[in-house]
Amino acid sequence: MAPTVPGKKAKLLKSGKAVAPASAPQEVKDAIEAANSIRKKPYIYGGGHRSFKAKGYDCSGAVSYVLNAAGLLDSPLPSGSLMKWGRPGLGTWITVYAHGGHTYAVIAGLRWDTSAVNEPFNSGSGPRWRASKRSPKGYAVRHAVGY
Repeated sequence: MAPTVPGKKAKLLKSGKAVAPASAPQEVKDAIEAANSIRKKPYIYGGGHRSFKAKGYDCSGAVSYVLNAAGLLDSPLPSGSLMKWGRPGLGTWITVYAHGGHTYAVIAGLRWDTSAVNEPFNSGSGPRWRASKRSPKGYAVRHAVGY
């Protein structure tokens, strides 16, 4: 069983891994554990689209991977399709932000993103947990019912 932290927000460790909040539903803990397993994989355009298991991931492949681990998605979706995934608006635990060219998610308060926007000291490309927020302007904001 993975360690947890008190409260409702995940904690980002210096190692780059996230620790799920103890109060999170198991599906959210599963999403965080899955994200941890592919963090620091390389950015590969189209990565994660043919199969959830890939050598590297692009933005929507990385988001699809964690949604699948949480039991919220059956097959990988590109960014444009994630604009229509789930329900509109913010989720309690998982929110997906998508537009035609990019997708990222906020899971238990941490940003899961392949882009280093607002992260000058964590500039690696590919799937990473990001401590900073980014502007949702221009993104469709989506969530799964109950999450």
